[in-house]
Amino acid sequence: MTLLFSTALSAPDTNSEHARKTLEIYTTIIEMETSKNLGNVPAMAQYLADQMIGAGLPESDIEILPVGETAALIARYRGDGSSGKKPILLLAHMDVVEARPEDWERPPFTLTKDDTFFFARGTTDNKFGVAQLTSTFIRLKKEGFVPNRDLIIVFSGDEESTMTSTEVLAYEREDLAEAEFALNSDAGGGQLSVDGKAVGYLIQTSEKTYATWEMTARNPGGHSSRPRPDNAIYDLANAISKIQAHKFPVRWNDTTLEYFEETGEQLGGEVGAAMIQFAENPENEAAAERLSTESSYVGTTRTTCVVTMLRGGHAENALPQSATATVNCRIFPGIRADDVMGELQRVIGNNAIEFEETYEPTESPVSELREDIRAAVSEAVHARYPGVRILGYMASGGTDGMHFRTAGIPTWAMSGIFMNPDDGYAHGLNERVPIKAFYDALDHWSIIIKNLASD
Repeated sequence: MTLLFSTALSAPDTNSEHARKTLEIYTTIIEMETSKNLGNVPAMAQYLADQMIGAGLPESDIEILPVGETAALIARYRGDGSSGKKPILLLAHMDVVEARPEDWERPPFTLTKDDTFFFARGTTDNKFGVAQLTSTFIRLKKEGFVPNRDLIIVFSGDEESTMTSTEVLAYEREDLAEAEFALNSDAGGGQLSVDGKAVGYLIQTSEKTYATWEMTARNPGGHSSRPRPDNAIYDLANAISKIQAHKFPVRWNDTTLEYFEETGEQLGGEVGAAMIQFAENPENEAAAERLSTESSYVGTTRTTCVVTMLRGGHAENALPQSATATVNCRIFPGIRADDVMGELQRVIGNNAIEFEETYEPTESPVSELREDIRAAVSEAVHARYPGVRILGYMASGGTDGMHFRTAGIPTWAMSGIFMNPDDGYAHGLNERVPIKAFYDALDHWSIIIKNLASD
């Protein structure tokens, strides 16, 4: 089945009350630097709570839950119960990855723009979702909308670090555990071609296991004027080089093969052809190798491990007594984290290199895509890009969804963003989102919510 590219409909009203409120919230929360260990998330949660209370949500239905230096926010939009259905959770996270102002071309914690993009840390990950969901609650409340079941905003405060608040929300809150399912704003979304045409829309149904190890080389050390043949930093560097060169075996499942088949037809070109070839025969080594060179798609074909942090030595005039690298892995579903660590140790071939797991990985199940979820998302997406195919997919990154799935709550991620994957700078320098994507998403969540929570 070959689908045509889809062109967006007319632009939304960027000066509506809803548009102005969404931008106000977006601008304000981006200016709150909510990186880990700064203690600023509770203030952001209070600001968001005040916005919803001001729109008419009862203060008694909004809770700020302290968790260490951070916090979670829970806001219940009460329905009339006429459907007899359990609540829907709406997920996002308020924290962001650190950003060093001296490295950025623009101030990372001030919303700036050019003719095409908004720039700042969190513009996509995930203050976009926080602002859109919060303003949607405000909009629906002002419209007098009464859902036929409860809707519950659930914003975590440390998704980008320990996920402690996420674990509390997913495993310790009986009021949230009663939900029928969760919809996550922190993944999924639409893909655009280079010329701005819609390639497809993705609903995240599963995600790879997130696992991190600290890899350490040790040595007696000594005076730097008396070098020895063994050196902790050199030993560690050798191990890192071997990890860099290693490729894990190609993996696939029905979701990833369908994703590559449909996306390849839409994308075209050399990469699209490789996708189709992989979908037809995932043992096609040439196709897998071509996709492995694409950062946007390599994670869909295999487990990946990459060194993300380094520390070593204790003095400039002393031989290092230890050197440590942080190795972050995104593990294909069905593969045990212990097996990945064993493969890394085998590849390195040095039994003296120590591996320490930083925390226990969460291996979450797949949430099979339901037709009512697909239909609700289709209505929202096709209002913007008629005819675009809606696909389930496996995310390479990790989100709060992994814990809610593990807790037995089916979870699907469906961001309102449409953008070219190559413009996705989340976690990197000069994070951005298309201005058009921001305004085009203004109706995204209200359409989905009304579809799933109205008679």
